[in-house]
Amino acid sequence: MSFQKQPAPSHGKTYFFSDVHLGLGSKDDDRKREQHVIRFLDMVKQDAHELFILGDLFDYWFEYKSVVPKGYFRLFAKLADLRFRGIQITYLAGNHDFWLKGYLTEELGITIHPDPIERTIGGKRFYLHHGDGLLKNDTGYRILKRVLRNRINIFLFSLIHPDITSWIARWSSRKSRAYTSKKTFEGNDMIDFARKKIREGFDVVIMGHNHQSLFKELDRGVYVNIGDWLHENTYAVFDGNKIQLKKWGEHVRHPQRQNKFQKPQRV
Repeated sequence: MSFQKQPAPSHGKTYFFSDVHLGLGSKDDDRKREQHVIRFLDMVKQDAHELFILGDLFDYWFEYKSVVPKGYFRLFAKLADLRFRGIQITYLAGNHDFWLKGYLTEELGITIHPDPIERTIGGKRFYLHHGDGLLKNDTGYRILKRVLRNRINIFLFSLIHPDITSWIARWSSRKSRAYTSKKTFEGNDMIDFARKKIREGFDVVIMGHNHQSLFKELDRGVYVNIGDWLHENTYAVFDGNKIQLKKWGEHVRHPQRQNKFQKPQRV
């Protein structure tokens, strides 16, 4: 199924956001969070060329052969509208929603990536990572991640009724959040990782995961943590000249030096 009905702006902006965690909290809070994202996407569609969702759009997502989690029709309709307008959407799986199969691709035309990706945008090298698994001393999580992504384990999990797996996932999510909330050193490890990538030649490193927005210049590049939509409603946008971290409904939070990421002037 093709969504290329209208051409997107050839020199449009590139947007990045993550960590909405739809399905978390009360039904009213969840609906409000969904509406905030929909209004944000209404803005994105005005001038975007591409949109990157860097994981954890959902607090839990597991696809069966013919069943997907209930709800979020309005959000899916808005994402389909963006694709209809020719805006590319790339979804990078997070640690809460990496059990993605073909639904978002087949129904909405969204490109799914289970692992970090590299992109060249406007002549700049971007490294995009959800941000999980970067703690230097968190071997346990990295082992758990491999277990949860194992195809045999996924198959066995799919044999359980969806209502039961949903309850298990919500319970696991609460435990995971309580565990990771104690890891105050996570941000520093993520900064060290971003610095390493910039020294490898990347211009911009963008991550989410720890729900703490940050704009930090490192050597010759920039690390941006795009925060979350539980408390901050933050996102990043690259206009071809500069990368900015913004808060939905407010002005730019972290202005950068004027000479950073400027396109060469023609003479």
